[in-house]
Amino acid sequence: MAFVRCDAGYTPAVQEATEATQATVTLTVDGSTRTATVDTRTSLLDALRERLGVTAPKKGCDHGQCGACTVLLDGRRTLSCLALAVAQQGRVVVTASGLDDSGDPHPMQEAFVEHDALQCGYCTPGQICSAVGVLEEAAAGHPSLVTDPDATAGHAVPLSDEEIRERMSGNLCRCGAYVGIVAAIRDVAAQRSQVPAS
Repeated sequence: MAFVRCDAGYTPAVQEATEATQATVTLTVDGSTRTATVDTRTSLLDALRERLGVTAPKKGCDHGQCGACTVLLDGRRTLSCLALAVAQQGRVVVTASGLDDSGDPHPMQEAFVEHDALQCGYCTPGQICSAVGVLEEAAAGHPSLVTDPDATAGHAVPLSDEEIRERMSGNLCRCGAYVGIVAAIRDVAAQRSQVPAS
């Protein structure tokens, strides 16, 4: 279908098509109920940033390869650039800005600062959301590629450095702050007794 513009605006057929591709979505974002009208092809990332003004998740690759857009969707790590906003109706989205509703930094945020787990900071919100998700997944017993299935079947997965690196492998840091990132996650995991005994 050709889009024809005349002096009076778009033709009625084009206006109907435009209205048909719009949808209203309501989400709970960082503890607040938010509603936006979006094109049905809009990613959750674009809805958060462009429609709702939530700028913690970053657009890195827009192809699900870098992890800068990672958020927690109903408590699970999600690449928001790959999720359609309209498919998330009624769901709970937590960004790095909403991890702790007390106004204090989340323990993972404090650990990232303490261990210099950032440089430019662009990937940091996605790294932190992913790290929080890693702790929850391991506590729930979800295995990774390097998890020993015999040792952890049905139990929490201890977070060794190898386990942390594998679980965080979908989050890239162009500055190379990986040593600090692993140390920060290890520190918070130790506080939660999720690190194997040495």
